[in-house]
Amino acid sequence: MHIRASTCGPPLCELTMTTPTNDVYAREVVMARVGHLIRRKQREIERITRILRGFFAPSTVQAPEPGQIKRIILIGPYARRSWYEDRRTIDFSDYEFWIVVNHPLFTDERCWQRARDVIRSELGDRCAVDLEIYAKSDIRVAKAERDTFILDRIEAGITLYRSSRDAGLGDHDSRGIRP
Repeated sequence: MHIRASTCGPPLCELTMTTPTNDVYAREVVMARVGHLIRRKQREIERITRILRGFFAPSTVQAPEPGQIKRIILIGPYARRSWYEDRRTIDFSDYEFWIVVNHPLFTDERCWQRARDVIRSELGDRCAVDLEIYAKSDIRVAKAERDTFILDRIEAGITLYRSSRDAGLGDHDSRGIRP
């Protein structure tokens, strides 16, 4: 982790990682997943994704298995390929992320409070970030019950991170992150 001093506010926490060129979590690859957006919004979405992954705190609850983020999905208007910039959205973004974890205990707010705090401190007035946390079992139930609210949004959303596809942050980064 790297703290960058800023002369116009509190220090910014910057997650840095060394990634091989074939790492599918390279910033450019993640930003390409939202390539229909302007560059600033691509960077914000990529940064939020990294914060969510880096500051997820599964150790705050006792669970029968280690905590893992299975998917991070961008939902809503910014996930639409037809999205376009207008006067209302040029300076302010309202992002909605759905996060799927491997066990229901990891949906607990305590696991996400630090990530929320870091997002708020780093992106502050530029965006509002709504997080919805689901367990893998919630998604299975939604499929079994044909819950169109959940299934349609997942289908229309953009998967920014999938544990089975994307590289991890790395042992050194995930343990060494401090604001």
